Amino acid sequence: MKRKDIYLTVVSLLVFTVFLIYAHFRFDAYKLRILNLCAIYTVLGLSMNLINGFTGLFSLGHAGFMAIGAYTTALLTLPVATKAQNFFLKPIIEPLSNIVLPFFPSLLIGGLLTAFIGFLIGAPALRLKGDYLAIATLGFAEIIRIVIINAQRVTNGALGLKGIPATTNLWWSFGVAIFTIIFMLLLINSSYGRAFKAIREDEIAAESMGISLFRHKVLSFTIGSFFAGIGGGLLGNLLGTIDPALFKFTLTFNILLIIVLGGIGSITGTVISAFIVTIAGEVLRFLDQSINLGFVVIPGITGMRMVVFSLMLMLVVLFYSHGLMGTNEFNWDRMFDKLSAKKLLAKRRD
Repeated sequence: MKRKDIYLTVVSLLVFTVFLIYAHFRFDAYKLRILNLCAIYTVLGLSMNLINGFTGLFSLGHAGFMAIGAYTTALLTLPVATKAQNFFLKPIIEPLSNIVLPFFPSLLIGGLLTAFIGFLIGAPALRLKGDYLAIATLGFAEIIRIVIINAQRVTNGALGLKGIPATTNLWWSFGVAIFTIIFMLLLINSSYGRAFKAIREDEIAAESMGISLFRHKVLSFTIGSFFAGIGGGLLGNLLGTIDPALFKFTLTFNILLIIVLGGIGSITGTVISAFIVTIAGEVLRFLDQSINLGFVVIPGITGMRMVVFSLMLMLVVLFYSHGLMGTNEFNWDRMFDKLSAKKLLAKRRD
């Protein structure tokens, strides 16, 4: 990286830190939650893009991995009295009833447990390809959700968990998001990342070059599962309440939407798309309510927000078939070249 690029990146991070400080003290709870969701969806989008975008594995099991991370982090951070209030039908199993850990170790344990289960699932499932792998991972995600519903003494079943400490804030969510971005950049630009891309492009050619398909696929799947668990833990301790219905296939679809819109195989595109999808989904909420134009009142239609949002996404996909960024990443020189080209065109018009 050029020295100029390093300076510009550092200055950008400082400006962004100042913005977070301002937001922390000036924004209301609603806006803070949206910002936190942007960062959490960035983590989740990058974890899924590593599997689907950079390694070329069609996995649909992200919601299940998020559930493991969310429940593990929540159970380890819940106070003893709150656990007793939640588990009123059946008491929680004895080791968990008195265990209360700080947020960071709980989050880390949730990520590691998710990575371990991701390894156990990936070892047999990754021998499949394409649609068969998608169906298998989707099935495993649903199995995880059903196990959560039935393991009442561990997860409180369908009642879910309430009173989870609201530990997730801007510093936790954006700190984890920045760490994830840096980790993904280092990983993708390493020999492992090049092996992932080779597998995505042509498995036969990659194997002929000495790349172990099974080992690298499992590694990618395990790392993606780890960050999915971390994202789930952040989400649970942001919402304050979780239940099995939260981790249905719709959640996986939303994350898949982010990586497709941003560009499959682009870290920058995933980050941009996570912010666009999260903020646009909230901005369009007025469509579900009645709109008074003064001379006429348009009645609100439940679900109209998602209809308009879907139409906007269809237009983006039609004009940007490979997503907003394709497989490209942000580059300072490219940005300055575009700005200088626009200025040159403006001068010629004048």
